[in-house]
Amino acid sequence: MPDGGAPGSAGSVAPGGAPGSAATVASGGLGASTAAVPAAGRQPGVATPPGAHAVYRAFLLREGTTAAKLRGWLALLGDDIERLMSGRPVLGDVEPELGEAPASLTITVALGRGAVTRAGVEAPAWLAPLPAYKIDKLEERWGEADVLLQLTCDDPLTLAHADRVLQRESAPFATVAWVQEGFRYARGARPDGTTMRNLFGQVDGTTNPVPGSEEFEGVVYRSGAGPFGDGSTSLVLRRISMDLDLWDEVDRSAREDAVGRTLKDGAPITGGVEKDEVDLAAEKGGWPVVADFAHVRRARPAAAGEKIYRRGFNYNNPGASGADRAGLLFVSFQADPVKQFHPIQARLAELDMMNEWTTPVGSCVFWVPPASARTAAEGGFPGDVLFA
Repeated sequence: MPDGGAPGSAGSVAPGGAPGSAATVASGGLGASTAAVPAAGRQPGVATPPGAHAVYRAFLLREGTTAAKLRGWLALLGDDIERLMSGRPVLGDVEPELGEAPASLTITVALGRGAVTRAGVEAPAWLAPLPAYKIDKLEERWGEADVLLQLTCDDPLTLAHADRVLQRESAPFATVAWVQEGFRYARGARPDGTTMRNLFGQVDGTTNPVPGSEEFEGVVYRSGAGPFGDGSTSLVLRRISMDLDLWDEVDRSAREDAVGRTLKDGAPITGGVEKDEVDLAAEKGGWPVVADFAHVRRARPAAAGEKIYRRGFNYNNPGASGADRAGLLFVSFQADPVKQFHPIQARLAELDMMNEWTTPVGSCVFWVPPASARTAAEGGFPGDVLFA
């Protein structure tokens, strides 16, 4: 889990993906507004620094929801999202005061295979459930869905309001399949650029492409003509349950060996600081310093093109019973999940020591379309490329 690239919010990135925009708020600017959804280009919630809180709400289309109705729903969502992100009330909002401080709110629309098919378009082969991995104990309640809304925000009240508004607006078109909530460091609790920690206390996701960089563009965004080309990406969401009680029984050195990084600052156990490369060839007494089972070795790309962009969140349900009380919402963006995500996950499933304390219980894949194929004046909205 720690390697593979959880975002460190490096740099200032606007919702459309351009670095250096003043639209992104600095630490402590909780009342500030993010820019509205761009009329054309990329959706927010991918390159933008993640908020402290997140809600992932998945929907199943109602029986009888035609392509025309789906188009109407997505258009409605597009208008609502632009208003909510800019601090303006949606039409008919009965609690407009709750949305006056956007607090870096970003909302992303992602579509599953079912929604694409309902629009009358053939879905690409990669927009399908991931292969079965031997470590998985997947529960249907966290499985595939037709439409996903990703909401992140620095203020939980603003987030709750936006989530409620979009759920209410979506009710005539779809039913809720599941909701997953997560959190990271609160804005201002750590300096901007600090890598998040998971509930095992590990620095989670050191190696991550930097938004705005050439590497990021190649890893995350698809290219080419057609609806699944320029400006779109894929979202993988894996719900990973973490056995905190069993982890408590492991001493500090064993914890670090399992990952290949120190707990203090995430530096490689081979020496250096967090961002330094792990020396996988290092030996001590004739034995590798980084064991074959260490997470950093298993997660290391084995070939060109095996990189992803991590944007995960912790979850904690202290009142819940059973194994899935706490864990990680493993969220990744990549141009092609089959070519980029699957090889990494297959290696981790084969021999990752962290599997002793973690269990994937949910898995799904979505397509994140461009923000719009047309200008706002022309009625553009996320997913309109399906109806062009």
